[in-house]
This record gives sequence, C-alpha cells and structure tokens, in this order.
Amino acid sequence: MAMRSAMHHAGATALSELLQFPVPATEQRSIACSCGHQAGYQELRSKPVLTAVGEVTIWRPYYLCAHCHCGQFPADVDLDIAHTEFSPGVRRMQAVVGQEAAFDHGRQQMKLLADLEVTTKAVERTAEAIGEDIATRQQAEIQRALQLDLPIIVGKPIPVLYTQVDGTGVPVVKKETVGRQGKTEGQPAHTREAKLGCVFTQTTWDSEGYAIRDPDSTTYVGAIETAEEFGKRIYLEAWNRGWSRAEKKVFMGDGSEWIWNIAGQHFPGAIQIVDLFHARQHLWDLARKLYPNQEAEQRRWMMVHQDLLDEGKIEELLAALRAIDSPNPELADKIRIETGYFENNTDRMRYPKFRNQHLFVGTGVIEAGCKALVGSRCKQSGMFWTVRGANAILALRCCQFNGRFEDYWEARRA
Repeated sequence: MAMRSAMHHAGATALSELLQFPVPATEQRSIACSCGHQAGYQELRSKPVLTAVGEVTIWRPYYLCAHCHCGQFPADVDLDIAHTEFSPGVRRMQAVVGQEAAFDHGRQQMKLLADLEVTTKAVERTAEAIGEDIATRQQAEIQRALQLDLPIIVGKPIPVLYTQVDGTGVPVVKKETVGRQGKTEGQPAHTREAKLGCVFTQTTWDSEGYAIRDPDSTTYVGAIETAEEFGKRIYLEAWNRGWSRAEKKVFMGDGSEWIWNIAGQHFPGAIQIVDLFHARQHLWDLARKLYPNQEAEQRRWMMVHQDLLDEGKIEELLAALRAIDSPNPELADKIRIETGYFENNTDRMRYPKFRNQHLFVGTGVIEAGCKALVGSRCKQSGMFWTVRGANAILALRCCQFNGRFEDYWEARRA
C-alpha cells in the first residue's frame, strides 16, 4: 500500500506537469461565445482535479465575453472535466461502485482498491449524473424510434427471440407517493413500481424438450415510469436485438393488464404466454380461500385444477370455477376475479402447445432480473429513493449488466 501511494504521488506530480496549458498564441486569444460575440483570453487559471493517480492541478486558459460576461474554459471541455473536479477515469470508478452497492460502500471501495478519497455524496452524485446521462441518451433513441428512424439491424435470422416484462416495488421518499393508494385500502403507498423488461434468444432445447436460453444473450431495460412510456422503451430494445429478423417471436408476462396492453400495441403477432407459475399461484390463492387452514383439502383441490391448467384445458377449468357456489360475498367475489383472470388469458395458457414448440412457459429470467437489478441495489434495508435517483441508478445498472458501459464512454468521446 505504501509503494502504491508513492507511485500515485509520483504519477500525480508528472501528470500535473503534463497538464500545464501554455498562454495562447496571439491568433488564438479570441474564441466564439454562445451569445454570438467573441470571448477574449484573460489569464491562466488553476483547477484541482482528482484523477486515477491522485489529485493534480491543471492550469488552463480562461476566456471572458465582454458582451454577455460569460466565462469559458475550452480545455475543461476537451478533458471532459467541465463542471466537475473528478477526471473521467475517477467518474467511471464512482459509477461502477455506485451502481453496484450502497454509496457509502462505494466510497470505501474507492479507498481500498484505488487509494482515492471521495465522499459518499460524491459517489452518489456522480453515479446518478452518469445514470441520468445514459437515460437521456436512451430517451433520444426512443424519440428517434417514434419517428420511425430505426436502424436496420442486419445479421442472421434468430430462431426464437423472447421479450419478458414484470414490475417490482421500489421504496421511495414520501413526496413520491403523494395521492397514491397503497396496497392496503385506506393506507398510503410506500413504493413506486419499477418496470423491468428483458430480451433474450433461444436456439436449442434439452433432451426432454425443455427450452435452453442462449448464454449471455439477455439484455435489460428498466425505469419507474408509465406503462405507455415503458412500452416504447422495451420495444426499442427488442428492435435493437433483432426483433424484425426473429423467426419466432414470444412475449411473456404475468396476468397484469398493463403488460398485455404493451404486447398488443408494440408486439402484434407475437406468441403471448402467461407465466405458468403465476397462473398456478392464482389457483393456490383461491384454494386457500376455499379451504382455510385445511392443507389436505387445498392440495386435493389443487391436484385436480392444476392438472387442467398444466394441460391447457382452460375451458374445463373455467367451467369448474364457475360451478363453485358460495354464500360468502367475499369468497364469491374472489371466485369471480380469478375466473376472469383465467378467462382473459385463455389463449395465453395453452401450455402443451407451447411446450411442443420447445418454448419457455415461465418468466424466471425477468423475475431473476427484478431481484438482481432492482432488488439487490434499490431495496436494501433503510433505502428510500426519489424517482429521479432510482431511474438514474437503474439506467446505469442496465447499461452495466448489458455490457454496454464501455460503449457509453466511447460515445462520450465522440
């Protein structure tokens, strides 16, 4: 550690010498100002910057416009240090540790691994700023997509391409839930739903006919936003992954209405599949209502009705549910709701048909994504987010998980 500190000190000293800008030549002492006039050179001014080898001092030219009194440091723009005291390398480190774990843990990691002293707030602000920049670039892509300015994705045909969508609650500060109804009637909301989508491909299946997801083929998008906004986001991701050249297109989710609205609007013609395990859970919820505290009766009822579900005999399942008669208004309402769930999703529950095509019938990929991308970072004990902060970190995490973080930094240089 002592040797590393000494090398860092030597590196910072050398870097400070390299970053001493000379006084501009006479013909370079005037530059354009955004107001349309010219800004004139005033003097060399210093700026401390924390770099990967420690703090350095940069001396660079300062220009001032006599008309609008706006100052400029062109060298700051060239070095990508405008309005910040952290070099691009240090900001990359802060972004990586900030999206990975709690911001204070990131600060400790910076000290341990890079021998750099930064504050917890600096990690938070930098990670969120980079996440917001990533999100802004994504929004620009979405707007181009809305104008049908989509890139033509060339390549080999894709045998099967899946899009899966789900939602999970993120704890937020009180101001983000004003006027929102919580899960319990009469209680305010404490979370906002983060919508997450993934796209992946499938080429093969195992000896028993079960689908095998292609390794390293999964990419994610996510944000706390309306279903309408999220539909555009997941559509763009699917398009960029080759939706137009997929031989078989599959859209999967649970029974939430907003999910199937997205499927109908942005993915017409795709095979729609309701997650089998969510569908089974609906039957279990009903079984517990029908036979409270009677586990043997619950299992007996489930054996019959789950078989109908697994075999894709939804019409028979609906007939069985409609035949249940209960004088209890609450139970009767539950039966009606669950019957409606299966009725609305009848064609999405033909599981033997889907399995004969060697397709997935479960949404385990997106559910694991909700835990890995959202839960492990945004739902830790004591965390409460603003929507802006959560969306910035989600954009940053998706970028990192998708293997596009280096592409982002290359784009910044362009």
